[in-house]
Amino acid sequence: MPGDAGAPTPEVAVLGVRHHGPGSARSVLLALTELQPDSVLVEGVPELDPVLPLLAADGMRPPVAGLVHGVEQRGRALFYPMASFSPEWVALRWALANAVPARMADLAATHVLALEDTGAEEPDALRARPDAIGTLAAAAGYDDPERWWEDAVEHRSTSSLARFASITEAMAAVREGHDPVAAALDDEASGWTVQNARREAAMRQAVRAEWKAGRPRVAFVCGAYHAPAVDPTGRPAAPDTRLLTKLPRVKVAATWVPWTTGRLARSSGYGAGITSPGWYQHLFDSWQDGDAVGEDAASTSWLVRTAQALRAEGLDAAPASVVEAVRLARTLAVVRGRPSVGLEEVLDATQTVLCGGSAVPLRLVGERLVVGHRLGEVPEDTPMAPVAADLARQQKTLRLRVSAEEKVVELDLRREAARGRSVLFHRLGVLDVDWATRVRDEAGLGTFKETWSLTWRPELAVTLVEAGLYGTTVREAAAGRLAERARDADGLDALAGLVERCLLAELDEALPTVLTRLDEQAAHHTDVVGLLRSVEPMARTCRYGDVRALDVARVADVLLTVVRRASVGLRAACSALDDEAAARMVAAMEATDAGIGLLGTEELLGPWQQALAAVAADDRVHGTVVGRANRMLLDVGVLDAEEVARRVSRWLSGGTDPLAAAGFVDGLLTGDALLLLHEPTLLRLLDGWLRSVGGESFDALLPLLRRTFAAFSAAERRSIGETLRSGGTPRSQTAEIDLDRARPAVAAFARLLGLTDPATEEVP
Repeated sequence: MPGDAGAPTPEVAVLGVRHHGPGSARSVLLALTELQPDSVLVEGVPELDPVLPLLAADGMRPPVAGLVHGVEQRGRALFYPMASFSPEWVALRWALANAVPARMADLAATHVLALEDTGAEEPDALRARPDAIGTLAAAAGYDDPERWWEDAVEHRSTSSLARFASITEAMAAVREGHDPVAAALDDEASGWTVQNARREAAMRQAVRAEWKAGRPRVAFVCGAYHAPAVDPTGRPAAPDTRLLTKLPRVKVAATWVPWTTGRLARSSGYGAGITSPGWYQHLFDSWQDGDAVGEDAASTSWLVRTAQALRAEGLDAAPASVVEAVRLARTLAVVRGRPSVGLEEVLDATQTVLCGGSAVPLRLVGERLVVGHRLGEVPEDTPMAPVAADLARQQKTLRLRVSAEEKVVELDLRREAARGRSVLFHRLGVLDVDWATRVRDEAGLGTFKETWSLTWRPELAVTLVEAGLYGTTVREAAAGRLAERARDADGLDALAGLVERCLLAELDEALPTVLTRLDEQAAHHTDVVGLLRSVEPMARTCRYGDVRALDVARVADVLLTVVRRASVGLRAACSALDDEAAARMVAAMEATDAGIGLLGTEELLGPWQQALAAVAADDRVHGTVVGRANRMLLDVGVLDAEEVARRVSRWLSGGTDPLAAAGFVDGLLTGDALLLLHEPTLLRLLDGWLRSVGGESFDALLPLLRRTFAAFSAAERRSIGETLRSGGTPRSQTAEIDLDRARPAVAAFARLLGLTDPATEEVP
């Protein structure tokens, strides 16, 4: 104890590191072995202390992250990622293995999250921290701070303690003349200055607490920038206490969650990220296995792995080429004055020798090797949010493997296990846990198959924590979330979508709430477009509910009411529309027509087709809407081609505004060109109208007509041109038919249709 006669003098060995630096991690391990401290402190929030023993558990496999989240604040969380090559991981594992007390030391998360909640911190100012490593790199003549740090620290094999002393001395020189505590107490101090001063004050207080507890030899692993500031020797405690007094608090909880190497990369947005976690992992593993830092064994094995990856992609990578690549990488390191071969050298050697100078093959395997897709694991007894724990149980029951790499799974809903997976994916989607994303393939909803893409992201752990506000299991939380959305939903289309999601996720308990809101909205809704948009999702629910054996009778009742109300109001809603409103109306009509077509019942088709007929015959409605209504009725046979031709002739007459006529043509022809190719009368009318349009009007019409015809395929546009060139008759109709050549095909088709005579196998 300080002041006791004969007691050891309190001291702290500060090990300033780069977060996730393999060389720093190796040096920390050597330094701790040499120091044999009484206590190990690691930069991080103290709320993680209760779960630190889990780091020694058999089921803990990095990368993992300490997660500290607000219990009552949605979305408020702090992550502390660690890989096996992170100095913090190495220090904590060493302490646990040697029964040395280990603590986290930093400003407590209860204050950090509270300060963020109250707006006391300035996010922009917090990001504007000084670039100490950049300053040192510039002084050494480097234009790349990352490369300087690797050359000066990560790839050096000098004495560990001497290296850390040099780091502390260098950072002290950068920070010279700046007193963080005094600056923080200034009323004009920036947000970052105040926050940094509080953090370093908390670190010094943690060291004092260890000394007071009778542990005089403390090893402190922290970011290199903080190294000169965490030793409390000669510093009064009063200013630190003042900085940390009366700070706001929130209730927090802490645990460990799996992390990914991709989320350690700087490209992911992680502030302390690195450019090449896969390379760093390889370096650290090589050093652990062979302790061959100075022999460049890591670069040799890396190039062997690269060659294997290229061969797996079907590319040539002969062993002799690997030897040449190793030689080139070592030569480049010497020419560039680097202490050992780095990632830049092995990538340049790979591209030059193994890839023939092309960067394309390297890109095929670069992300897999340089960044990696490793996903960590945490023990089963790790504290979890209730929803997360329930999800973990279901993943195990349904045999769903969690991975950071994308995996596509196809589900056959006729099988119980596949249906269980589908239900889980839909429930997670309700909770915005987008681990599984639906792939909308051509098979659509009308089959027994679903295709999903699975990719786990670590931040989903926070979303699962937030889901706990609605229930303690995935099902309870999803039902609660759907009920909340139903209460807040504004619009029939949104509520109809919720009905569909409710049934797909098999949340019977939430369905009454959603349907009640849908009934209420439908009874008072006057927006016809909103009514129309709600038809298709409800129709899908009714049409495909039997695939999952769901009771959709009440949904069908609501659907019928909505279709009748929309049909009654359609003609009036189509009056006085501008171009933008007409486009919205056409989109809503198309969706409604598709939805009603799924069911095909007379009680839905009758009122809907009557409403379309009223719109299609009204010349006062916007041309695009009228044209689309006529095309819908023509496609289902309610109108014949002759009647449509008469209406086209009327719309394309000389007394009609050319722009209105062009809108009618656009609505009529949207889709495919078969209508023009198989109805020569329509094509001749359109051709004649275009010939009669004046020059100024044609210039105004050209963009709209170009948009209409651009939607046709090249083959369809070519056929239209050939038809016009042949006088208006499609080539297929003018060509002579060779009956002798056609007879075998006709006979085969007749057999398929069962039209042949069983005795003679000939067409009657």
